[in-house]
Amino acid sequence: MLFIFSGLPGTGKTTLSSALARELRATYLRVDVVEQAMRDVGTRIEGPEGYIVCYAIASQNLRLGLDVIADTVNPIQITRQAWRNVAESLETPFVEIEVVCSDDHEHRHRIETRTADIPGFVLPTWEQVRNRQYDVWDRGHIVIDTAHQTVEESLTILYKQLGRESSKYS
Repeated sequence: MLFIFSGLPGTGKTTLSSALARELRATYLRVDVVEQAMRDVGTRIEGPEGYIVCYAIASQNLRLGLDVIADTVNPIQITRQAWRNVAESLETPFVEIEVVCSDDHEHRHRIETRTADIPGFVLPTWEQVRNRQYDVWDRGHIVIDTAHQTVEESLTILYKQLGRESSKYS
């Protein structure tokens, strides 16, 4: 299965998606890691380059029969459809999961107090997050609101939405 995570920076998307990947022992693709590695070798990121690399890696791992967790902002309809195309081209099931933080004060606090966990990666400012293009969804998907919740609580809610039992959090 392809788990397609989406959401603005600072919503808890990486924390939640990486927790799910650990629990499922799934392949974990984080576009920030891919794009920073590309920058580290001198590649300019001016568009979808990192996403395209992630699509290819996801496709290869799905062909091997592995679950894949994709951790990207996935802000526009084109990238959302491209992720669906990866799964559909292999006749693999997928689920789209949007992670939000509905409390602006908490979201801003997260953005302004976090530190980068990728060497050389520059985190966005609150203003950049607020001004980023992020299209409204045009189809059904799972929404997980991480405001005022622990990772464990958010993961439990996600498992319920997925109709699965968590070995660790249920």
